Amino acid sequence: MTNHKQALFEKILGHKYAIDAKRLGDDSPLAWSNLGYWQAPQSDLQQHDYPLACQTLADQVAISVQLKKSDRVLDLGCGQGASLLHWLNEYDVEQLSAVELQTTCIEQIQKNLPQVESYCQSFLNLKQLNFLNSFDAVVCIDAAYHSNLNSFLNSATSVLNSKGRIAFHYLMWSDAWQHCRYLQKQQYRYLLKSADVQWQHLVNEQQLVQTLAQYGLGDIVIQDFSVPVLAGFAEYIEFSRTEKKAFDLAQFKIGMTAKLCRKLYQDGLVRYIQISAVKN
Repeated sequence: MTNHKQALFEKILGHKYAIDAKRLGDDSPLAWSNLGYWQAPQSDLQQHDYPLACQTLADQVAISVQLKKSDRVLDLGCGQGASLLHWLNEYDVEQLSAVELQTTCIEQIQKNLPQVESYCQSFLNLKQLNFLNSFDAVVCIDAAYHSNLNSFLNSATSVLNSKGRIAFHYLMWSDAWQHCRYLQKQQYRYLLKSADVQWQHLVNEQQLVQTLAQYGLGDIVIQDFSVPVLAGFAEYIEFSRTEKKAFDLAQFKIGMTAKLCRKLYQDGLVRYIQISAVKN
């Protein structure tokens, strides 16, 4: 697709990763736009705070890399910039850079957070940005699973300091996947594609650890967030009272995402995980 056609397509339908944060419950200029980490009991989810759930998912990443004030931090796929504001306000990060594919998001970030070094670029092409210094911490909230794991790690580890820390979210096959029949595997191929996830990019835990080690990463910690993220987001959307219109593309997109999260969680074939590691 040419750049002109791509721009026209995005103007009409929005960027494929764009989500209407206002519909989810965040109308701030630098809004959150991840699936969230939902801690409330299921019966209370309709009362739950979407920005707080998103912030909690970000905090899980920060905790896993022990984010601190003195760190030189790179946020990959930072969306509309809420995570950047969070790192600045809650963690006092002084050296912060960001990479995001959506032009409108970067424009908003540059307007509201000029102190952040932000780039409109794919996080798979970090080598092209020629950063002056490498980073102590590279974080990526709810975005890396749209990419091939090898491509992501090849790019991200190239800008990471020795002993630098990385944390990101990904999808992983459970042990039950190998016992699935052909038709069920084909169904998942199309289900995941609808969320811009290539099923052949997913691996099981053993393969995941081996891949991380190939990129010089150790101290690997894998946490299963399927319940607080997949089940939590699905519950939140199901309980949310949203005004129904004849056809609303933004709401349809959110609804389909929630249904996919529900199915992934219930089937138990795909796990939503957080990975943290240290560069050797």
